[in-house]
Amino acid sequence: MTGKILVVDDEREIADLVALYLEGEGFTVFRFYCAADALACIRKEKLDMAILDVMLPDGSGFGICKKIRESHCYPVIMLTAKGEELDKVTGLAIGADDYITKPFLPLELVARVKAQLRRYKRYNAAAEKEERVVLCGGLVLDEDRHSCTLNEKPLSLTPTEFAILSILCKNRGKVVSAETLLLQVWGEAYYSKSSNTVTAHIRHLREKMGDSFENPKYIKTVWGCGYKIEG
Repeated sequence: MTGKILVVDDEREIADLVALYLEGEGFTVFRFYCAADALACIRKEKLDMAILDVMLPDGSGFGICKKIRESHCYPVIMLTAKGEELDKVTGLAIGADDYITKPFLPLELVARVKAQLRRYKRYNAAAEKEERVVLCGGLVLDEDRHSCTLNEKPLSLTPTEFAILSILCKNRGKVVSAETLLLQVWGEAYYSKSSNTVTAHIRHLREKMGDSFENPKYIKTVWGCGYKIEG
């Protein structure tokens, strides 16, 4: 597997170690230790993924993630401090696709990177086959082009958000549990996740769709069971 990956961490030992393992797997790594250099790289390079530390000397990984989501949908993995549950939820809420807690095993990070890239490339590959389009009420999801519109207005979704919405639409009218979403979206990384991961992505999807938590029109919560979408 190949691809261009941005790695940002002010702890040089961590950034260098991550870069070493990723380069050993054939990836091209753009390694930086501050937000300013990372943002310059985002503007210049066509990237396939970003791995961002939360705390940086001149900003934060959250700020970089927000900037990425203004114009890019490639996967973002956040590096969070041990036990900082708020960092994980915040990262997912602003568009990150996954997180990994420090200290971590480099091989686990590599596995997460490959899983995210497989999903991203699957949704964005130019396929010479019949288009796969999912229709659900005012939603139109084109799985081959990774495009989504709601009432003819485009929605900018991350690969993880797109995958969750696609599963809900394909099961329209049926309740899909958080465990099912975790298993189908995160695959082998499922066992390290919690239902809060799904909750954060659902909340972000609702925000993008202009939906409300109190009286949602599209994605509805069935308490104690999961989520469903009708259309």
